[in-house]
Amino acid sequence: MTAPLAGIRVLDLSRVLAGPWCTQLLADLGAEVIKIERPGAGDDTRHWGPPWHGEGEERVAAYFLSANRGKKSAAIDFAKPEGAALVRKLAERSDIVVENFKVGGLKKFGLDAESLRAANPRLIVASITGFGQDGPYADRAGYDFIIQGMGGMMSITGLPDGQPGGGPLRVGVAVVDLFTGMYTATAILASLFRRERTGEGAHVDMALFDTQIAVLANQVSNALVSGKDPPRQGNTHPNIVPYQPFEAADKPLIVAVGNDRQFGKLAELCGHPEWTTDERFSTNAARVGNRTEMVRLIGECIRQKPATEWFEQLDAAGIPAGPINTISEALADVQARHRHMIRTMTGIPLIGSPMRIDGDRTDTDLPPPALGEHTEEVLESLALDGSEVERLRSAGVVG
Repeated sequence: MTAPLAGIRVLDLSRVLAGPWCTQLLADLGAEVIKIERPGAGDDTRHWGPPWHGEGEERVAAYFLSANRGKKSAAIDFAKPEGAALVRKLAERSDIVVENFKVGGLKKFGLDAESLRAANPRLIVASITGFGQDGPYADRAGYDFIIQGMGGMMSITGLPDGQPGGGPLRVGVAVVDLFTGMYTATAILASLFRRERTGEGAHVDMALFDTQIAVLANQVSNALVSGKDPPRQGNTHPNIVPYQPFEAADKPLIVAVGNDRQFGKLAELCGHPEWTTDERFSTNAARVGNRTEMVRLIGECIRQKPATEWFEQLDAAGIPAGPINTISEALADVQARHRHMIRTMTGIPLIGSPMRIDGDRTDTDLPPPALGEHTEEVLESLALDGSEVERLRSAGVVG
């Protein structure tokens, strides 16, 4: 398959997670991604270990590996005038720039969206910040954990107050960063499509705070419609019953009944077809209203048999159900293996792209780069010869 973004060059000035997640996605789709890193230090996440891959000076944190496959690393210090000039030249030859500096932080280097687009009107610049390019919080730094707290996610995540272990919890992965990276990639692709018609680039303004509020989805809609804040309710669903874990005879399993037809089949499996005509349980709205009693009755039924037996019966009946796996168990699952979700590149174990187009994976074959691994290659694209590169290296401009 011809990579969808073949021929598109991305200049990646971002670091940590939201920006790198966006540019990794673009790399998987076939774009050439040049990651600009500080000589001698690089992206902060190179050092966010343990765990590490490799040893000694070659070691790199697993965190960095998760978000940087498919990229070329050029170590250029754009805090130095000559380094900034090099990055500006690269931007003139690029289609997309992704950056996640504080608002106005790149202007002193001539690398802000306005300056770069003046030199390259077709350029699409995506700026990722905590709170956006304007507003009373625009100058604040934003980190995923802070945004999960401010944006409402933690208020609906965790067990209710009063229960053992109750209280707000963050999601176990940096979901705000990840969603922001994906929204940014979507906006970039839309801007590329528009550019095909108009010839004009764009400035994409993405905020973690905006994204966090947007991905509250049905929960924020519940709040808007009801005028009430949704409570934390652990592993139960605010709008569907039954949709939660239950304890089987040997271990827990998740049962997710999405409609009344599925509930009728569950009632039959539990030996209680009369539930479907009981006014307390006959509709989803009724089950939500009588959640405690409904969950008690189903729980009594499910604990009578082991999980494996339930999985077989629920699957045969077309009722969604599944185990609560560890990450290792999920990776070892036959479905994950069939879909080749684990890849190894130059001895580095990685997760592959989940995207498939016409049956083909949209996967890059380029492993996460060593710091400055492609500096010379990138500078040669600017017609710099070896002696000039060595001069810049001696001056600490490049690494």
